[in-house]
Amino acid sequence: MVGRLTRVVVKRPAEAFVCEEKIEREWRGLTAAPDPERASQEFSRLEEILRQEGVEILYLPADERTTLDSIYTHDPVIITEAGAIILQMGKRDRAGEPAAFEDALKSWGVPIFGRLSRKATAEGGDLLWLDEKTLIAGRGFRTNQEGIDQLQEILRPLGAQVIPYDLPYWNGPGEVLHLMSFISLLDTDLAVVYKRLLPVAFYRLLQERCFQLVEIPEEEFPTQACNVLALSPRRVVILEGNPITAGRLRRAGCFVYELPGSEIAFKGSGGPTCLTRPLHRVI
Repeated sequence: MVGRLTRVVVKRPAEAFVCEEKIEREWRGLTAAPDPERASQEFSRLEEILRQEGVEILYLPADERTTLDSIYTHDPVIITEAGAIILQMGKRDRAGEPAAFEDALKSWGVPIFGRLSRKATAEGGDLLWLDEKTLIAGRGFRTNQEGIDQLQEILRPLGAQVIPYDLPYWNGPGEVLHLMSFISLLDTDLAVVYKRLLPVAFYRLLQERCFQLVEIPEEEFPTQACNVLALSPRRVVILEGNPITAGRLRRAGCFVYELPGSEIAFKGSGGPTCLTRPLHRVI
């Protein structure tokens, strides 16, 4: 989750939103309808940051199987050393994204290592690699036990373990709450957290692993201060509007980029991690 990022998949607003008619049909799954022009301007800043850091960017094409949510490329797949695992979405409206993503991965020559089936669901936002062999899974409205069990079976040949923790009800199934809504890794021993939502057993595991925890203030949880993308150890991207957290990250030794997100983040409840699906990192 924190090695130097070298290759990433994104989906530009033009390909995710497509046209005004599609936005009008689908925006009610968001907090408000996004403005395509402003969204493109914000997204261009993300691309600029990625290129500045030497990251190769791959672009998902427009696809009739996907909705406005497909701008959040982190969720339909996870990546292992042996290839991609194609997930199944817990949000029904996003059900077409994994197949569309799989087609793109095959066109880029990325091997498919496994896929979920039957009634299993899991979303990338609920899955966090604590280290190369430990996958933390948030069990909640988007990721179910069958999804966790299937992931464990798929990952077993790689010697990886899946450790699940129950997520809180929060505001119910209508509002997204992923595991990564309240934790992002910034280095092998550094994480930004909203401690009030951390499962106690997970908190104790982080303590056992000697993680330094940068806590966000209460007032910056709604502006997704925990949604932080690591470009490399302690070089990170956070959303604008979280000055207290950004300051704390800098004091913890991080170089911090701040990304505007009124259209591409806040309206769809997805931040810098959600907008990116890392394909390769150098550890």
